[in-house]
Amino acid sequence: MLHEAETWVAIAFLFFVALLAYLGVHKQVAAALDNRTNKIKAELDEARRLKDEAMSLLSQYQRKSHEAETEAQSIITGAKAEAERLSAEAKVKAEEFVARRTKMAEQKIAQAEAQAVADVRAAAADAAVAAAEKILAAQAKGDVANQLIAKGVEDVRNKLN
Repeated sequence: MLHEAETWVAIAFLFFVALLAYLGVHKQVAAALDNRTNKIKAELDEARRLKDEAMSLLSQYQRKSHEAETEAQSIITGAKAEAERLSAEAKVKAEEFVARRTKMAEQKIAQAEAQAVADVRAAAADAAVAAAEKILAAQAKGDVANQLIAKGVEDVRNKLN
């Protein structure tokens, strides 16, 4: 049995394992494995923490997005209402403006008519005075004629103006 190679390989293997056990390699391997296990656990815990934080941020951003949409909708609704109010107000002001302009035009027309009537009356009075003056001058003579003419002209002017 000592002459067989397998026996010496087995003895060398046992000697090698004993040497490794004596040097405490199994403790170092176990410690390295424990360290690696702890690192993996720490990385998993960090990954879970980051995932939870990401989920929290996601829900916070979704809530803020929803709030922003709600606020934007209320702003749009308010702007539409304000636009409608301003439109109605502008329409009323335009109607009032047109009514004022129409009234002013009617007043100007009435003034022009009154002025035209006054001008026609003045022209008629002047013509009547001139005609009366000519007629009286032809029929009356002397101081009496001059007094009658002056009185007649004054009466016509007073009546026509």
